[in-house]
Amino acid sequence: MVSYIGDVTTQTFTLDELSTLSGCPRRTVRYYIQKGLLARPEGEKRGAHYLPSHLDTLLRIRQLTEAGISLERIREVLSGEPPAVPPRPQAFGAVEVRSHIRIAPGIELQVSPDAAQATPEQLRALARAVLAAWQDIQEEDHED
Repeated sequence: MVSYIGDVTTQTFTLDELSTLSGCPRRTVRYYIQKGLLARPEGEKRGAHYLPSHLDTLLRIRQLTEAGISLERIREVLSGEPPAVPPRPQAFGAVEVRSHIRIAPGIELQVSPDAAQATPEQLRALARAVLAAWQDIQEEDHED
């Protein structure tokens, strides 16, 4: 269907056309509207029609759901929140350096400096703070 608004031509779609173009069943389109993932159609009842922006959104939702992303996360992405970059899986044989800071017998703090983006000075400060916190906890136990 083509609508004319002044000198501007706007293509619109019925629910059946939108469903066919997007590959989403009509029931799914209605569900996405109900859940707030897709804007309501223009007009009401039999006069309701969908715009190209509805089709774009449906295609984006379909792409994200096929990638295994939850509808809740899709809602966040559609509202403008940047998509999270999934961590790169570790390959077999990859070498990863970690710092092990022994706090007390049986207590060890393990840090991946690269992943934490921590400098050596920051790691030393963290170690001092954790050691001090452990000593405070032990002193509190002796006071009780």
